Amino acid sequence: MSNAMELEQMTRPTARQNYTGSTKGSVEGGDTEVGPATGASSTVEGGQGTPPAERTRKMVMTDHLQFFAACWSMVLAGWNDGTTGPLLPRIQQVYHVNYAVVSLLFVCACIGFISGALINVPLSERLGFGKLMALGSALQTIAYAIDSPAPPFPVLCVAYAINGVGMAIQDAQANGYVASLKDNSEAKMGFLHAAYGLGALAAPLVSTQFSQKKHWSFHYLTSMGVGLSSVIIQIAVFRFRTHDECLLRIGLPVQEKGSSTESNFKQIFRLKNMHILAVFILVYVGVEVTIGGWIVSYVIDERGGGPDSGYISSGFFAGLMLGRLVLLWVNAKVIVRVRNSIALLMSLPQIGEWLALFIYALLAIGLELVVWLVPSLIGGGVAVSLVGLLLGPFYPIAMNQAARILPAWLLTPSIGWIAGFGQAGSAVLPFITGALAQSTGIGSLQPFLVSMMGFMMVLWAMVPRKATHMD
Repeated sequence: MSNAMELEQMTRPTARQNYTGSTKGSVEGGDTEVGPATGASSTVEGGQGTPPAERTRKMVMTDHLQFFAACWSMVLAGWNDGTTGPLLPRIQQVYHVNYAVVSLLFVCACIGFISGALINVPLSERLGFGKLMALGSALQTIAYAIDSPAPPFPVLCVAYAINGVGMAIQDAQANGYVASLKDNSEAKMGFLHAAYGLGALAAPLVSTQFSQKKHWSFHYLTSMGVGLSSVIIQIAVFRFRTHDECLLRIGLPVQEKGSSTESNFKQIFRLKNMHILAVFILVYVGVEVTIGGWIVSYVIDERGGGPDSGYISSGFFAGLMLGRLVLLWVNAKVIVRVRNSIALLMSLPQIGEWLALFIYALLAIGLELVVWLVPSLIGGGVAVSLVGLLLGPFYPIAMNQAARILPAWLLTPSIGWIAGFGQAGSAVLPFITGALAQSTGIGSLQPFLVSMMGFMMVLWAMVPRKATHMD
């Protein structure tokens, strides 16, 4: 694995290599000066200067701590997404609501996600990375505190919206931070989202137990504990520092700055490729959370599953976590084999991950057809876990591709928007699923998932395989 990944790092052109030295370029969709400013100072707030040539042991340790803090924020995000599925049947029972009404939880979460994605870019410029990481965790913790006493259903919906804002902010900041790391950033992106899978794996194990008890909503007290731990970790590790200060503390140079007088908000919205990736992530996250959120109801109603069906959701997220770790090696092998066997593609080192995603998508569609057409509870549960395994690498691959094809000086805010906007998919698609289930039955889940996976493949085909130069 190490040889393959080293070969990839040696041969692939990075976003910084593609854009460094350009002082003026046109962002797709409009001409504007957005190149990195020549002679830009690397000094950031607090009087810190350029990093030393060699990283000290303290810097390496700080790097590990900061990466752990970012991963823990993703554990919280995964915990949140893995919670709802096993609780949905109980929520319907307690509040006497049908599929369409209970899906309003996802609508309110969507409002929160979109709001968080929109305010993330301007808040990043005003408050900075460290403060926003703590704020995002705090908002999620507050939402869980509201959920815990089983409030009236409208209040529960408001809490889901607050949770969505906090989750979108944290998701955007954590992805932007890891994408800006130079040292083995692709593997770190995989581990970051494996942390999400870990949280999503653990949550159904707990929420399934609470769903069968009288005080089912006390599960949110557990969620509040996870959220509070994230608040403490974000404050203790990042200490409200800016993104540039955090990079300097680990011996990395600050990110290049654009020479344009326009705000980052205006510049990034001219990037066509960013919007394609954002829609791709929206559909992907929607598919992921729809499976985790509705598969329990599907198994109970369509396959005669019992209360323990919630563990199937855990199996899916376990596969998701493993996919983001194990398939990193497979991705690297695909890259090397394609380079060695097809000389024409030697100039496209990104083709390995780009092609691997198509292969995983086709296999996942095949397994969804098994869940849909084979009336077997055990077989369906195994197939769902394997679908999670195959979908696991999608998010890290997309983020790695964003780092290759987007301008380096706009990378962090762009990835922030992709992650924040994409998180809305975890609300939009589950809501559509609920609406379809209300009108045609929960059996509509599988054909809907198959169609969305096919749509993902179409979107991925539209993503460029290499960076567009701005000369």
